[in-house]
Amino acid sequence: MTTQIKVVAYLKGVPSPIRNTDKVEILKNFIEGVKKNKDIGIAFDKMHLVPCDVAIMQGFVHEDSARTPHLNLRRSIVSNRSNKHTIIVDSNLFNYASGRDNKGYLRYSVDGIFPTTGYYFDRIKDKERWQNILKESNIQLKPWRNKGNHILLCCQRNGGWSMKKLPVPDWIDQTVKKLRQYTDRPILIRPHPGDKKSSQYLKKDKQYRYSKNKCIKDDLYNAWATITYNSSPGVASAIEGIPVFVTDPKPKDSQAYDICNTNLEQIENPQVYDREPWLEKLAMCHYKLSELNNGTAWSYMRTEFL
Repeated sequence: MTTQIKVVAYLKGVPSPIRNTDKVEILKNFIEGVKKNKDIGIAFDKMHLVPCDVAIMQGFVHEDSARTPHLNLRRSIVSNRSNKHTIIVDSNLFNYASGRDNKGYLRYSVDGIFPTTGYYFDRIKDKERWQNILKESNIQLKPWRNKGNHILLCCQRNGGWSMKKLPVPDWIDQTVKKLRQYTDRPILIRPHPGDKKSSQYLKKDKQYRYSKNKCIKDDLYNAWATITYNSSPGVASAIEGIPVFVTDPKPKDSQAYDICNTNLEQIENPQVYDREPWLEKLAMCHYKLSELNNGTAWSYMRTEFL
């Protein structure tokens, strides 16, 4: 007898679901794919929990997140022991190349949001999957660059969960101070494009300048290296052929860990790595909307829960 898996998608975990209809549609399409695999799928539109094998929610929550209703629901989902696992829907790591025209690809992980805390469906790698994403997302894997001028610092959201309570201004100060011991290259700082308060806390300093570019590719142009704490711009930088440095004391929490440098003392002599195995691994957790709906994504994912 075939084992059925019960999957519940929590629509109320989306902030302002009437406005964010695209996020709600992701969850609804996921459930359609579950049903097409003959499993039990429920698109749940209430604020309480339902016992299940796998819960799915759009977005994450951390201990310092606001106490709004949708975030409280996410807290309950993550901590709830009546569901065996939780699938988390997160941003597309390759989104920089195609912007909104990303064919609906998003990233899926189980029970955690860092590579060290979550599982990203990469036990089995399909090289063809990466090639398909590469073509559909207008990505060109460029050779590693051995020339360039400035160093790009990519900020994360101040107070965001991924910064692990380190304020972004402090991270900038610490990183610039360290860099100035080993290089005199110009430093360009890219505020997080979604942090609307960045202009209020980012101070002016003669040691660096701020970017006003919307597209990260403009900031990567003629860059020597990119530095992040642990965020996804490291992926964009590596694909564009620019060496990556990660400063998180736990660098394995970065999606760019496999191809990154961790020692700023090597800023003038960064190491570069074979990117294909890493990109093939990242591709395995990315699925587009049509693959949710037709059951392709769940057909692959469900084997991990049997």
